[in-house]
Amino acid sequence: MPLPTVILPGYLESAIAYRQLEQSLQNLGFPTVTVPLRRRDWLPTLGGRPVTPILWQLDRTVKQILQQYDATQINLIGHSAGGWISRIYIGEKPYSSRNEVKSSLLWQAHPQVATLITLGTPHISQERWTRWNLDFVTNNYPGAFYPKVRYVCVAGKTIFGARQRGSWLAYSSYQLTCGKGNTWGDGITPIEAAHLEGAENLVIEGVRHSPRNPGIWYGSPESLEIWVKYLV
Repeated sequence: MPLPTVILPGYLESAIAYRQLEQSLQNLGFPTVTVPLRRRDWLPTLGGRPVTPILWQLDRTVKQILQQYDATQINLIGHSAGGWISRIYIGEKPYSSRNEVKSSLLWQAHPQVATLITLGTPHISQERWTRWNLDFVTNNYPGAFYPKVRYVCVAGKTIFGARQRGSWLAYSSYQLTCGKGNTWGDGITPIEAAHLEGAENLVIEGVRHSPRNPGIWYGSPESLEIWVKYLV
């Protein structure tokens, strides 16, 4: 039987947006659950504050699915910010702000994660509100850090950022992420930010960043068939 799979939504997203992806994976034989986040659950993390509330919900979901299926490992799928939050979760360095108790903020979940798939995740950032969190990840867990975890990083090649109508948002987002606007990405995350050294890095053409975007996104059937084989 395939390992159970947990989906962690992207920033300011709720579990509802991932129902189609969850169902598609279940139809393929993968027991799958999405961390039951609501959009308001992200409010305490605004302004670059710690993502601790999200990590606790992720941990609770992982423990529940491990118990439900009597499993020792899971596959973890992180969309957008969910990808780098997952890297904090599997790590073993104290993660906290100055006002939090460090000893209680250790998840050390890498032995429970067989494969980590990140979908359109910005693994780096130049934006001041996200630098603290992403620098923590990059400095403590560079690249495909844990050798026993299979890292698969999926990027989209859909929109080339430019200072013109139709691609200005992409240009601005890419520039805030990797410091360069004139590059390819999924409309939000540039390819070079979505990949990690040492990971199995994939590029899907025509895929857009969010499940709320019209057209194809990372969880659409056309995209899913490209990366789902890494869950086997």
